[in-house]
Amino acid sequence: MGLPTTATPKLINLVPAAHTPFGPDGLLNLAAIEKQVIHLSGNGIRIAFVGGSTGESHSLTGEERRQLAQRWAEVTRGTDLRFVVHVGSNSLAEARELAAHAEGVGALAISALSPSYFKPPTLDALISSCAEIADAAPNTPFYFYDIPSLTGVSFSMPEFLERAPERVATLAGLKFTNSDLMSYQLCLRVSDSRFDVPYGTDEWLLAAWALGARGAVGSTYNFAAPIYTRLIAAWERGDVASAREEQFRSVQLVRILQRRGFLAGSKAVMRMIGIDVGAVRLPLATLGEDETKALRRELDEVGFFGWIQRR
Repeated sequence: MGLPTTATPKLINLVPAAHTPFGPDGLLNLAAIEKQVIHLSGNGIRIAFVGGSTGESHSLTGEERRQLAQRWAEVTRGTDLRFVVHVGSNSLAEARELAAHAEGVGALAISALSPSYFKPPTLDALISSCAEIADAAPNTPFYFYDIPSLTGVSFSMPEFLERAPERVATLAGLKFTNSDLMSYQLCLRVSDSRFDVPYGTDEWLLAAWALGARGAVGSTYNFAAPIYTRLIAAWERGDVASAREEQFRSVQLVRILQRRGFLAGSKAVMRMIGIDVGAVRLPLATLGEDETKALRRELDEVGFFGWIQRR
């Protein structure tokens, strides 16, 4: 039957996809999570997405992922900040263990990417995989995480939302990280707009918002939330020109980061604003000192550090 409507969360407004912090030894630096939470809360964030692509989940062991979720639960307890845990894995058995653990520590919801080494050959196989995971956390809403550019798995998401509820009782919606805005509009309207469909591409946020998005999960919201907060506010008061200007700032930021390795660059930016989440893990390449200085110069030149001041 699924969860009652009142129990289904809405991933509204900005939902940063949190970085996983590592120390100089390359191990988890769980102590840094408190600073992340304070920083996010100070920017008006109320939900964080933990252990996803930005969180380098596929470079973590299962035990590290459980420790990460546990620490987020401890640090956010008693605050207004809630968290979603990504539990996807190429091993469905491991994904089930992570889902059960996330439910046990009080996650607002769980989410999962498709298995991507052995890929589900049909939409039915994908739905069955999601059902396996969701059944391990029967009291926690489930969001499928659609990001075909990384998984190589591409099925119709409107059809997924139409068919999956028969098998995935706790389905709340999906994280849509895809430039197919026609498909996105269809997803928003499945079953009389029953499902929550937060958008997942920061540099396309304005387009998605204009089409009906009310939530967004993304990496740059960790360190550039004020840009997007102003974008949304401008759109909602009918100031389209200002909303476009804020979106173009996002585009410039993303382009600068992509030239140097997006995740490595974004972790370097976190250090620049005083939240040290360490380096990226191999196989990603960490920025060297000269590259980091060059990144800082580029960000200075476009005015980034002024853009992220709250007004």
